[in-house]
Amino acid sequence: MPSPRLNAWLRILCAVAAGWATLLLLMFLASLLIRWTASLLGVAWIATAQLTLNCLELAAAGFIAGRCNRPSPVTAVVVFAATLTFADFGDSMALNVPWLFRLTRDVLTNPRFLDAWVSTAGTHLLLFGCLIAGAMLSRPPERPVSLAERA
Repeated sequence: MPSPRLNAWLRILCAVAAGWATLLLLMFLASLLIRWTASLLGVAWIATAQLTLNCLELAAAGFIAGRCNRPSPVTAVVVFAATLTFADFGDSMALNVPWLFRLTRDVLTNPRFLDAWVSTAGTHLLLFGCLIAGAMLSRPPERPVSLAERA
């Protein structure tokens, strides 16, 4: 019989795997949707639609990862978010933490990169916020307070 600590880590690993599977599936479906609707949206709206879909993808992945670890959904999603920091999704996702670090280094040496850094950092905050919001939505509901119960 595994120890409780091992059980907790296994639940977290399962949640991370489920989060990745959800995210990759939704990214594939979103890329199909963007290609299909690109002519309808026009060039000016593709970036906005892509960012909106990225937010929804990360919120759904956070929700699934949180559901897989019901006792501690936020912990599982924080570990999942840590694994996302090493990935470069290319054009499929606006999330690219290594690029943000390189851009931060560039801003420190040359201030003309500040506008790009602010935009990139804001996008990353939004995307990670959507991931955490998905985890918060996956928490088990709290029992309502009742005036009839006595302590």
